Amino acid sequence: MTETTHTQTIPPGPADRPRSPEFRLAVDALRGLRQDLFHGAFAYRPLPRTAADGPLTRHLSGRWREYASWTPHALVVVAGMVAALANAASFSQNGVTQLVCGVLALAPVLLTLARPVGAFWLSLAATAITSAVGDSWETWPWLPGSFIAHLTVLTVVAIRTRPRTAAWMWLLTALYGFWMVTVFGASHYDINAAPMIVLSALILLAVTVRHTRREARQEVTAQQTVTEHERSRRTLLEERTTIARELHDVVAHHMSVVAIQAEAAPYRVENPPPELEKAFATIRENAVAALTELRRVLGVVRAEDYEAPDAPQPTLAELDGLLANVREAGLEVEKAVTGAVRELPQGVELSAYRIVQEALSNSLRHAPGASARVEIGYVLGGLGLRIVNGPPPAPNLVKASPGAGHGITGMRERVSMLNGDMTAGPLSEGGYEVTVFLPVPAADPAIEGTA
Repeated sequence: MTETTHTQTIPPGPADRPRSPEFRLAVDALRGLRQDLFHGAFAYRPLPRTAADGPLTRHLSGRWREYASWTPHALVVVAGMVAALANAASFSQNGVTQLVCGVLALAPVLLTLARPVGAFWLSLAATAITSAVGDSWETWPWLPGSFIAHLTVLTVVAIRTRPRTAAWMWLLTALYGFWMVTVFGASHYDINAAPMIVLSALILLAVTVRHTRREARQEVTAQQTVTEHERSRRTLLEERTTIARELHDVVAHHMSVVAIQAEAAPYRVENPPPELEKAFATIRENAVAALTELRRVLGVVRAEDYEAPDAPQPTLAELDGLLANVREAGLEVEKAVTGAVRELPQGVELSAYRIVQEALSNSLRHAPGASARVEIGYVLGGLGLRIVNGPPPAPNLVKASPGAGHGITGMRERVSMLNGDMTAGPLSEGGYEVTVFLPVPAADPAIEGTA
């Protein structure tokens, strides 16, 4: 027996119909209006004081700087007092009406210091109340004080909120003005709805431009910070890559020597035992395998256009040639060596040579015409370096070069790789000093005896 399944298709109802773009735009606009002007309208948001290092307050000192930080609050209070006096002056007889209308002009302005969006709604309500009790010959629908108060409220609230909120406030102000003029403005001759709309639009436009410029400045500052961080990180990676390339050449050379000596060693012994031949063969296999893995791992740090140097990596023995080239470039440099000169591990020799080279290059770039001194100290626990240059001559015709900013970073990376210490900084009498200590572990006497 076969069962038949019937599927009933229900036509889409009104809720399932696709909404038009205009409908979605209107819904988004109403949602934005509710979020900006209704949700948390009377939330407590006190106006912060100005920064102590602002463009004006930074020139003051002591108590005056403390007072100057309250300048925005004082300006708002002054504007509120002016609006209150203007409203009170609109009435010539009833003292109670003058007091009430003055307070209605002052209260919204003062409320902007703590509850900015609520101050806007209070300003509209106060405007309606004062226009209702005002004389027919007064300006309509804003009395003079209410006009000043509402403009102040719009300006302060626009500064303290985002541009979309300012746009909603201006739109509601325009609707209020048109409605009051249309419904109640027939008996009034001095209607100021249009001046309010135009003047408030200009003020809010200026505030919006200020907001936009500030946000753009903050975005540029943040982007510059990120760019500087990325530049420092790229510089660090470039220096590490350079060090890895150089150490690859050094280690590869030694591993090649080990492999060759292990292969030739059995032929230097007459009738070597099989165990010895097997040991040397194992040494050679391990050396070749280590060399292959080293080239495979460190080869990834080589750039596509990188070519291995034809000559061996430099050591401190070639330092005199470096100093001669620096002297030809115009830097007066002298060398001083203390301690018993001895052969150091090639990685230490290479790093010491590169540190001296970079320090002298920095002297040429940043202090052209100055003199420099290179001090090398062979001590029991390692190698000490001190490269110092004096200040450039006062009437110096050669301008300093800013450089790429890699020098100090590269030197610190080399010192950190060898677990050394480094200090670099300007001298009190002028010039610059770089001090480095590269530790060198003492050789094992047993190994030296078998060498």
